[in-house]
Amino acid sequence: MGSDSGRENNRLRALEPVLERACLQKGSITTIVIFLISLATSLSGCQTIIERRDVRPLVMKDVPAQRLAYRFDPDVGPPPELNVDETPEKLEAVQADFNSRRPEDALMRTVSSPDNQRVLALYGTESDSGSAFRIDLYSSDGKFLRNLTPSTLSCVFPETVNWSSDGNFITFIARKAPEPEPTPTPPVPIEPEAVPEPSPLPSIAPAFPAVAVFSTEQIYICNRDGYDLKPLTSRDGLIYFYAAWAPDNHALVALACKEAEWEMREREFKMPAGRPRLISLDGQERLLDDNSTEALPAWSTDSSKVATAFDTDVAIYDAVSSRPTQGRIPLREALISASVTFEQKATSGTQSEESATPSGPPASFNPIMRVEWPNPERLHFQTAYVRLMPNEAITTFPRWHRIQLSAQAAILK
Repeated sequence: MGSDSGRENNRLRALEPVLERACLQKGSITTIVIFLISLATSLSGCQTIIERRDVRPLVMKDVPAQRLAYRFDPDVGPPPELNVDETPEKLEAVQADFNSRRPEDALMRTVSSPDNQRVLALYGTESDSGSAFRIDLYSSDGKFLRNLTPSTLSCVFPETVNWSSDGNFITFIARKAPEPEPTPTPPVPIEPEAVPEPSPLPSIAPAFPAVAVFSTEQIYICNRDGYDLKPLTSRDGLIYFYAAWAPDNHALVALACKEAEWEMREREFKMPAGRPRLISLDGQERLLDDNSTEALPAWSTDSSKVATAFDTDVAIYDAVSSRPTQGRIPLREALISASVTFEQKATSGTQSEESATPSGPPASFNPIMRVEWPNPERLHFQTAYVRLMPNEAITTFPRWHRIQLSAQAAILK
């Protein structure tokens, strides 16, 4: 602050000869007044910009999505932070409880809280149809605490069952459970009607308060104790099949599609595709794009943005700004060129001319199927050909690429 005042004093001393000469001229007083007003305005404006410090962003979090610059690096290794072990975790203490007390239930996986004090047990029963499952709450030492989901709900998409990073909330996706089939009742002999004795106590309340259910998959949320269960989304007719917490817990990013869209892609053996949206903890939704994507959205580590992909374009959206923007990074030509080089190296150059023929792009050129954002300045994505066949998933030419992000030189408003 002292250096700024010193610079202003030096500027005023430098202007003293100019002022003296102006005083010798006719109308010098008016000239001096106008000059001083202009100088004060200029200095005030400079100080405002310095105080606001908005000439260029200090961190990537301050850069609007539409103001991002990028550099494309093809065919790099996967991000080192990537968890390649996709085997569902089953906490040994919880598995032991299922083995000893609940042999009729099949434990699918366990999901531990961030503080490792509590565990969600995902399991199936004989009455659950298809891939549906239920959730119970355990302590980390394998002690059963309570049922988390009522019998009116069928949980689906086990990969989306998760804790918020602060451990205060639990989210999962579920739909209305199918009505149980009535079992035939064998005839019984008619006996004289017994008169029931009056009960001095009221009937026992149900274990679960009433929870709204829907015919299509919705996102549900409850607190860390398994209470206050409620739907976070309530758009019956939409299938929400993916949801992920922001690192700072302020919102979730989700994918949803219509039932007809889901069924059509299923018939074509394609991955599910949905429209990305942000969902706040009060249930407010913000649709990010009208187009559908197969690439599951990824949060930036600073929670300021969300990234996904549409075919060969990477899309980035502001997630916390009051004036959100979005940016598209078109990579089709760059990916085709990278695929030509990739196949040339794979074949030692023997097919370099074939790869560039007008008959079509190289076989290794495929859409973006996965996005990872391990660092605000570094976004990784994977291209691959994926088809979901009846008994197995077919994946060919999986290749990782990287985008280095930086800020364009622009004044933020």
